Amino acid sequence: MPLVRTLADATVVITGASSGIGAATAYALARQGSTVVLAARTEPALREVAGRCRELGGRTLVVPTDVTDADAVRRLAATAMAEFGRIDAWINNASVGTIGLFDEIPAAEFRRVLEVNLLGTANGIRAALPHLSAGGGGVVVNNAAVLAEVAMPYQSPYNAAKHGVRGLADTIRQELRATGRGSISICTVLPATIDTPFFRHAANRSGRQVLPPPPVYPPEVVAETIVRLLRRPRREAYAGGAARLIGMQWRLAPALVERVLGWYGRYTQFGAPAPDSTGNLFRPDAGATVEGGWPGRRRQLVRISAAFGLAAAGTAVGTAAALARRMNR
Repeated sequence: MPLVRTLADATVVITGASSGIGAATAYALARQGSTVVLAARTEPALREVAGRCRELGGRTLVVPTDVTDADAVRRLAATAMAEFGRIDAWINNASVGTIGLFDEIPAAEFRRVLEVNLLGTANGIRAALPHLSAGGGGVVVNNAAVLAEVAMPYQSPYNAAKHGVRGLADTIRQELRATGRGSISICTVLPATIDTPFFRHAANRSGRQVLPPPPVYPPEVVAETIVRLLRRPRREAYAGGAARLIGMQWRLAPALVERVLGWYGRYTQFGAPAPDSTGNLFRPDAGATVEGGWPGRRRQLVRISAAFGLAAAGTAVGTAAALARRMNR
C-alpha cells in the first residue's frame, strides 16, 4: 500500500542521512516538499544536509542517532512524532563496511558491520511500525544492495548483513499480512555499485586501496528508486541496470556467476598498497558529501555493462543447453 499522504505532505525518517545515498534521498524528497527527519552519527554533516533540504523546499529535523542503539532509535521516532505528529515512511539506509579476507577481518569489526547494517535496520523497523500503524499505514524502505542477492569476495560481513536484511524484510512483510497490518509496506532496494563515500570510509584489512567495482552509478539513481517505492511500493526494486543483470545471472547459473564475480571482485576492488584502517566503523566521519569521487569508474559503465550483457547471454545459453540435455536424458 502506498503512502497515506502525498509526498508533499509526508514525514519521512532517513537513517544514514549525513552523506551518500541518504543525503541524495533527502534532497530528492525535499524537492517534492516532504518533511525529512535526518539521522546519522555526525551532527555537523546532518545540519549541512538539512540546510540544503530547506533550500530545496523541504522541512527538516536533525536527530543525531547511532542505529546500533535501540533506545536511541526509539527516541528518534518519538522526536519525529513530537515535532510533526506523524511518521509516514522510514528509510533504513545507515551502512558501514570492512574490506578484507574473512579470516583476516577482526571479530570486533565483523560484529560492528552486522550491528549497524542488520541490527540497525531491525531497530529502525521496530521503532517505525507502531507509528506507521497508528497513522493508518506507511512505507518502510530498506537499502540492502545487490549484495543481498549475490556475493562479492572480500566483503563477507557486508554480504552476510545485507542477505540478513533481505530475509528480515521478507519475514516482517509476511507477519504484517498475517496480522492484518497490510497497510504497511516493507520494500527492499537493491542498488548496484554506487559512487558514494562508502569505499573511502570502509574499514580496510586488504593491504590495498579499496575501489568500487564498476560499473558505478550516481547516488541519485538510488534516491529516485526510493522515491518511486514510496509512491508505488514493491517487494524489491533494483537500482542500476547492472544490479538487475547480475541478479538475473545469479538466478540462472549461481555456481558459474559465483566464480565470475569472485574473479571480478579480486581484480577490480583494489588499487595501490594502503595501510590497514578501521575507517568509520567506530567513529563518525561523514562530510555531507553525496558522491564518493569515482568519475573514472562511472565512465567504465558502458563497457562493463556490455561485458555483463555478453556474460548474461552466455549464461542463458548455457542454462538452456543444460536443461535440454536433462530433458533428453
